Amino acid sequence: MGASGDLTTITDSVRDLHLGDDMSGRAAFDAMTALVTLRNLIDHHAATVVGHLDRLGVARDHGRKLSELLIVMGLAPAVASRLIRITAAREQLPTLAAHAADGAISAEHVDAVGKGVDHVGKRSAEPIDDVARLNIVTELLAQFFSGATPADIGKRARRLGNQAAADTGGLPASEDRNLNTLTHDVDGDGRLQVRADLNTEVGEKFSAAMEELAAPRPEPDGSPDARSPERRHADALEALLDIAARSGDAASAPRHQLLVSVPADTPDLAELPFLGSITEAMLRTLTCDTTATVAIVDGEAVPMEMSKDKRLFPAHLRKALHKRDECCIKCGVAASRCQGHHLVHWADGGITVLDNGCLLCPSCHADIHHNGWEVIMGHDRPPWLIPPAAVDPHRRPIPAYNRRTMNLGNLPAAA
Repeated sequence: MGASGDLTTITDSVRDLHLGDDMSGRAAFDAMTALVTLRNLIDHHAATVVGHLDRLGVARDHGRKLSELLIVMGLAPAVASRLIRITAAREQLPTLAAHAADGAISAEHVDAVGKGVDHVGKRSAEPIDDVARLNIVTELLAQFFSGATPADIGKRARRLGNQAAADTGGLPASEDRNLNTLTHDVDGDGRLQVRADLNTEVGEKFSAAMEELAAPRPEPDGSPDARSPERRHADALEALLDIAARSGDAASAPRHQLLVSVPADTPDLAELPFLGSITEAMLRTLTCDTTATVAIVDGEAVPMEMSKDKRLFPAHLRKALHKRDECCIKCGVAASRCQGHHLVHWADGGITVLDNGCLLCPSCHADIHHNGWEVIMGHDRPPWLIPPAAVDPHRRPIPAYNRRTMNLGNLPAAA
């Protein structure tokens, strides 16, 4: 019987395996130990077969990359990439391969050791020889057998890499731009998950920007900032993006804008090109200032109409808003980090004039559109805030941030 026949027999045996509900604790422990070993062995043999697929050019014959072929065969992208890395590493790391062949080490740990050896090699200014490579593998395997996780092995490898850089005059990982990465993926809730790995210089720039832009600011009633540190940092990232879009000129329109597609017959199905569908409330927020261009599309997603620039606050009106409001009217954030807000939304017939606009930072802008806050124009023409009943049951007007030292008795006329 050939290899495929053997594998079919093994597959059928595993499929027919019955692990009953009447196991004792010891039996369950022994069964789990055996299954972990079986999993490790399967991953080891899978890496072997990946090597054969690569050597035989099977993916190329199908017009695909090897990783694409593995994904089509049912592997998750991360698993496919890991198996390819393991296959490449095993040729130079026979000791590691021997432990994997015994089923003693998981694919995740094999991968961590292989990446660790590669990391140390890149940190060293001189090529590492077979003896040095074996010493590194031995130390990282010792970490595994002492109970270390793949992340722990990675941390140990980075320390070894820094030592190698110091010993040979190489570049430490903390200063190597070639290691910089930033990944972003959309999760099941339609939210963007971002992860960055940055060298010291870029990391310091990022940290300094976060320190400034994420500083706590008081609530309109003078109470401490209600936002969590994580929320403040997320708001700071948005501020960075807005600053970058305006090239540092707060009075200009952004160099790049979001593109929102709105079906003509079903405006509640508006969507963004990267993150998908959005609510009508979010559509109003995005289209309140110069942050988005709206494309009205037909049933075939062909644009029928593009939003007109008349809804946007042009430079001269932005300068007037900056002079009158000076900052976010709700929290006091600098005007350079604020957006223009239409008190009467342009979609509802609101016109783009000074008396129909005010400055709001992105966080406070969201409060106006989503959390019950309102802005009205007082009879003396500066804007006033009306909090939601959850904040103030009487919904008493609050003056704009730059006017809160003035007499609060001069309340605006009812809207």
